[in-house]
Amino acid sequence: MQNVFVDTDVTLDLLSLRHPFYIHSAKLFSSAEKGEIKIYVSSLSFSNLNYILTKQYTAFEAKKALIRFKQLVTILAVTEKEIEMVLNADFSDFEDAIQYYAATENNIQVLITRNLKDYKTATIAVMTAEQFLINT
Repeated sequence: MQNVFVDTDVTLDLLSLRHPFYIHSAKLFSSAEKGEIKIYVSSLSFSNLNYILTKQYTAFEAKKALIRFKQLVTILAVTEKEIEMVLNADFSDFEDAIQYYAATENNIQVLITRNLKDYKTATIAVMTAEQFLINT
């Protein structure tokens, strides 16, 4: 089973039904549900997701969505080590840097995002959900 790290934007595509990206994120998370892949996210994602989802849904609906979502993923802690790495890195997007180091520090070799431009210096495979689905 392949381990992949999914960043917040791809998760939002799923939970917010953002078209045209929803279809690929839904297929990606369906693969996890079937046990074909194992999806990891950072603990940071949950606070970001809750904040954004409560703008679209009620707090109760957002929490319910996150409870269902949690069953599909493994949550990685963001520690002082990752934050130190982010502060010393040359990333243009702070949150993306956190996601990247959460993945690399846990030996995950594939990061799924829609912000490919933010990972130009990545040492692991970085691709969109659509690219990942085509390549697997």
